[in-house]
Amino acid sequence: MSSSLTSSSAILPPVVTQRWRGILLPLALLVALALFPLVASALGLDFYIGFVRRVLVVALAAASLNFIMGFGGMVALGHAGFVGVGAYAVVMLSDAGVTSAWAVWAAAMALAALAALLIGAVSLRTKGVYLIMITLAFAQMLYFVFVSLRSYGGDDGYTLPMRPLLGLGLNGADESTLYWVVLALVALVLWWLDRATASRFGAALAGIRDNETRMRALGYPVYLLQLTAFVLAGAVAGLAGALLATGNSFVSPSMMHWTQSATLIVMVVIGGLGRRWGGPVGAGVWLTLEEVLKLNTDYWHMPLGVLLIATALYAPKGLAALADLRARSAR
Repeated sequence: MSSSLTSSSAILPPVVTQRWRGILLPLALLVALALFPLVASALGLDFYIGFVRRVLVVALAAASLNFIMGFGGMVALGHAGFVGVGAYAVVMLSDAGVTSAWAVWAAAMALAALAALLIGAVSLRTKGVYLIMITLAFAQMLYFVFVSLRSYGGDDGYTLPMRPLLGLGLNGADESTLYWVVLALVALVLWWLDRATASRFGAALAGIRDNETRMRALGYPVYLLQLTAFVLAGAVAGLAGALLATGNSFVSPSMMHWTQSATLIVMVVIGGLGRRWGGPVGAGVWLTLEEVLKLNTDYWHMPLGVLLIATALYAPKGLAALADLRARSAR
């Protein structure tokens, strides 16, 4: 009897810890983020409401890249192209007289998904460095297409005359209101991505990442599964672009340049490739450090480079993996 009680008490702390990290910690973070605009307004720090909103949106884009790169093994250097498609969809539809933010965002996701379908149908027939280069080529083609659109500002970008309307009694012009809407959407999509990776579809993707030959031998439609994941990730990236365009009321072809795709990859690597919170953690750390460093030095690129080197040397599985290491060491 005493031995069973001892073993039960030994098992209890890890279970509680896993529940805290899996459910309660994300819930606590969500509540803290929801309260942030109230605290920021009380302290006279309204500027940071927009900054944290931008972090949330970029975290969504990074999570969508992690979905195909970390969980699916598809290293693509053109993910920012889908972000740009979503952003310019907001401009084009607003210019056409569509005022509903929900309709604009849904259309942005659909257009980005269509672009991902067309690009992925060709790109995913290649592997390794060839996949990297062909996705880079397609993204640069998109970049130069939007640079050539003089009616939308060309290389100078385009400023929206007004934000799309949220409706439902919500004032989209209010920064806090838009922040809460973005937070709700980001939380919902991140939850969906987490469920997708934990599903049979996610398990099949992970199997393809680890041993594509064996998955083919088992009869899995490898190409179709990869293309489906690629399209879903493109749609989420398109939503991120639409939210960025709505929040900033400005779009520019620079947001889909290959350097932006490379930055998203760096965020995922820093956060943790194939980790549940890899994309959001990497985006949050990168953008926060970038903001702090820009306020204190003109040479802010150097410390960020040091961070990337340190991550590669001392946390090769990403910052999100450090929590798993601490949990295992505590057992």
